[in-house]
Amino acid sequence: MRHLLLVLPLLLGTVPAAQSQVSVGIGVELPGISIGINLPAFPDLQRVPGYPVYYAPQTQGNYFFYDGLYWVYQGDEWYASGWYNGPWRAVGRYDVPAYVLRVPVRYYRQPPPYFRGWQADAPPRWNDHWGRDWQQRRPDWNRWDRRAAPAPAPLPVYQRKYPQSRYPQDRGQQQVIRQDNDRYRPRDPQVRRQDPRPAPQPRFQQPPRQGDDRKDMRMDQRRDERRDGRADDRRDNPRDDRRNNRGNGRNDDRRGDRNEERGKRD
Repeated sequence: MRHLLLVLPLLLGTVPAAQSQVSVGIGVELPGISIGINLPAFPDLQRVPGYPVYYAPQTQGNYFFYDGLYWVYQGDEWYASGWYNGPWRAVGRYDVPAYVLRVPVRYYRQPPPYFRGWQADAPPRWNDHWGRDWQQRRPDWNRWDRRAAPAPAPLPVYQRKYPQSRYPQDRGQQQVIRQDNDRYRPRDPQVRRQDPRPAPQPRFQQPPRQGDDRKDMRMDQRRDERRDGRADDRRDNPRDDRRNNRGNGRNDDRRGDRNEERGKRD
């Protein structure tokens, strides 16, 4: 594992003291990169008007969110991460999503010196800065129909539950938390290459336990037996026979009394 030591001038602006403690020493470890962004909590992200991109206005750094990932531009390099404090993955200049490159200069909270003189409401002149080879490979990076721009991805607000004191450092743990809480998947092909998570699985209703099935079957069986037993009782109950016999006897006695009275009259 190679170790590099870099320095990023990433500071927070006019925010409370608790939010201004940001380490600027960078320990680089491949493939995960720590670029010294130690935000104490989930950042305040605001929509760039007319773009499917968010930026962090209170962070004195070039910090963005697009299509499910965070993006940072420092030292003429781009980095991406699925968590607001990293670890970060370096993204080659040929692979940065076009919508990230199109963000106007004014939304870079810490623009590098070569941004000076560039129009604030226009994107950085990446073709001039990165040269002809880059321009030939990315000729359409700034050609787009604003009316056809995609809707911004939902912010991963579940990460608010993980401030710096509870921030998951293990990448495996981060992946599990994202998989459980974030069902959004990138639409931009260049973003999908940086975030190759599998599609979320459909949520099935938990089947009943086997013991519950047996209990329900026993209850149904008993209910049926009681219902059948009552029907049999109505058919075979001897009490009904005795009632019928008593009724028939009374009728015979009444007929005999009437016949006897008629005989006396005669």
